[in-house]
Amino acid sequence: MSLAKRFIAEAVGTFLLVYFGAGAAAITLMISEGAGTPVPFNIGIGALGGLGDWFAIGMAFALAISAAIYALGRISGAHINPAVTIALWATRRFPTREVVPYILAQLLGASLASLLFAATVGMRAVTVGGLGATAPFPGITFGQAILAEAVGTFLLMLAIMGVAVDERAPPGFAGLVIGLTVGGIITTTGNIAGSSLNPARTFGPYLADQLLGGANLWSFFPIYVIGPIAGAVVAAFLYDYLSS
Repeated sequence: MSLAKRFIAEAVGTFLLVYFGAGAAAITLMISEGAGTPVPFNIGIGALGGLGDWFAIGMAFALAISAAIYALGRISGAHINPAVTIALWATRRFPTREVVPYILAQLLGASLASLLFAATVGMRAVTVGGLGATAPFPGITFGQAILAEAVGTFLLMLAIMGVAVDERAPPGFAGLVIGLTVGGIITTTGNIAGSSLNPARTFGPYLADQLLGGANLWSFFPIYVIGPIAGAVVAAFLYDYLSS
């Protein structure tokens, strides 16, 4: 496949992840407002329905990611996450010249998803739902948030290495396993720092919120760069060590 086609596939895959996954987080908060119990997104979805809300959001991510992998994996590999691209590059599985185009495609897809979600739902998606933006929750320090993102992405990348990258893996299960892994991680760690696991997933809502007059959360963005990339790279190298 040409790089242009793979660029489009990465943008579309990340678009699906953010539109349906982050969109589910925004919708959860909008539903609470409609029921008369609004909870600002920077306080935490878990205050509404506990792990039940996080499980629903996790499953939205799981299904979107699975669909993207099965639909687009044979075209671009369906990284749909800069941390995954960087980890594959660090372990010499991905060419240096294509790292920047892939990451740009992922950031573009995420940004378009957030903007289109706002256009679909209206400004309440921004003012109430924050477009599903991630941020540390009350009582969580910057360092704790980075650690949560690193550990979550470590598990995600370990699963990717085992079911998608390793040629010995049984065929046909990668999309399902990776999607469900993300869903489980979000259910457990969502109420710590939002369980982004993906710099692009955070970048899209942040940019769209700023452009549309929502909250400015860019001071938290390093959490969702450092944590996911560190976790993914460590997992990739550890898998190589254990499986060699």
